[in-house]
Amino acid sequence: MIKITNATKIYENGARGIQDVSLAIEKGEFAFIVGSSGSGKSTLIRLLLKETDLTEGEICINNEDITYFTKKETPFLRRKMGVVFQDFRLLPNKTVFENVAFAMRITDATNREIRRNVPMVLAMVGLQKKSKAYPNQLSGGEQQRCALARAIVNNPPLLICDEPTGNLDPDTAWDIMNLLNEINDRGTTIVMATHAWDIVDGMKKRVIALKNGFVVRDVERGGYSDEIFTEN
Repeated sequence: MIKITNATKIYENGARGIQDVSLAIEKGEFAFIVGSSGSGKSTLIRLLLKETDLTEGEICINNEDITYFTKKETPFLRRKMGVVFQDFRLLPNKTVFENVAFAMRITDATNREIRRNVPMVLAMVGLQKKSKAYPNQLSGGEQQRCALARAIVNNPPLLICDEPTGNLDPDTAWDIMNLLNEINDRGTTIVMATHAWDIVDGMKKRVIALKNGFVVRDVERGGYSDEIFTEN
């Protein structure tokens, strides 16, 4: 599903994002990317989304080398994945239904497909009664559920989550994690960057830990383990 080989990202100001990272995430896996601020988590997510380019190395997704994708090719890559952000990024002037439908419209889905699929995915995330509401009429948890529905409505094989519980209270955060677990159980590969040690410890999924741009730990059914982030 994802293969990263000797990947290094050095920014124009000389700052190191990641350094010589090599790892593989198989189809159907649920992998947490953890680390303190500046560890390289955000860089790795941005590279997977092709929001920035590698300095060295290569990244393949679904057996497709995306390392040298052009700006014209990148939108087609993103149509094959779902993305969930910390700040929801909903369209404020569109209803819940319209926000989710928008993700289908950009893939040229028919109106019939939209009318069939959007209600199903809204029911899955518990928002079937909120389809006509606007984002400012929703709680934070409901907004994230809407963002999650939008991310999965096209049934992507890969879901990238960047701190999806960062703006949520603990109970709501666990509601979102339970939904993500259900989505993973259906076969979707999930890569999630997070600071939430309690969620990582409770989920017991694969944990890939970064420090100063390097992968320092990669454990199946692991925990957050603060000790790896202390300075030597």
